[in-house]
Amino acid sequence: MGSESGRVKRGEQSRISQWLRRRQKPTAEDPAREREALLLAIAAAGLPLAPAAHPVGYRCSCDRIGCPTPARHPVSFAWQTQSTTDRAQIERWARNEPEANFITATGMVHDVLDVPLEAGAAALARLLEAGIKVGPVAESGGSGDQARMLFFTATRGTPEDEDEWWPCALDCHPETMDEHPGLRWHCRGSYVLVPPAALPGDHAVTWIRGTENPLPDPLTLLETLTDACAAYADTSDRTPATVAWPLGR
Repeated sequence: MGSESGRVKRGEQSRISQWLRRRQKPTAEDPAREREALLLAIAAAGLPLAPAAHPVGYRCSCDRIGCPTPARHPVSFAWQTQSTTDRAQIERWARNEPEANFITATGMVHDVLDVPLEAGAAALARLLEAGIKVGPVAESGGSGDQARMLFFTATRGTPEDEDEWWPCALDCHPETMDEHPGLRWHCRGSYVLVPPAALPGDHAVTWIRGTENPLPDPLTLLETLTDACAAYADTSDRTPATVAWPLGR
C-alpha cells in the first residue's frame, strides 16, 4: 500500500513539474509573449526601439490618406528622442499597443545595410562561406523590389568632421549610384523596422540571424554586398521592374 501510494505521489509530482515547465515557457500559442520577448532581446542587445504603425488590411494604421509607406514608419515624429532600450518602457508599449510594429533608430549604436532580397541572399551565402562574421540579418518581405534583406552592423560612430557623414540612401545620389546600386546604408537620422513586424499583404519582417550575433564592422560586409547588388542590378536591367523603396528615412 505504501509503495503504491509513493508511486502515485511521484506520478503527481511529475505531472505538476511538467505543467509548471509548460507554464514558464513562452509557446507558439502565446504570440504576445513571444513578441515581447523578441523586442526585449533586441533592446538588450543595445538597439533602441520606438513604436511604429501597423497594417489595417492593405492600409496603414496612421491617419494619413494614401500613406506612402504603410506600416513601415514610426508613430511619433519624435521617434529619434523617443527610441529607448529601457525594458519597462518597451514592456508598456508592447502590452498597451499589441498590434504595433517597432522601429530601431540607426546611427547611435548600429547601422543597417539594406539591399534587395535576392542580392542579400547571395551575399549572405558568400560571406558565411568565406568565414566572415555576420551580425543580425532580417528579411523584410514584399513583392518585387519591396523584398529586402537588412544587415545589422556596428555604427560608423560620430566623425570629428560633420562633412564626413553621408546620407542613408547611397543609391539616391548620382555620384554613388553606379558604385552602390540598390544599397541603402541606414545611419544617423534613419530607422528600420525590426522583427516581428507585420506588413500589408500578409508580408512580414523576420529574423534570419538574431541579435545574439555581435554587430560587425560594416566595411567587412560592404564589398560583398555591393558586388551582389551590382550583379542583381545587371540581371534586373534585362527585365522590367518597378522600383519601390520600403523603408523611409
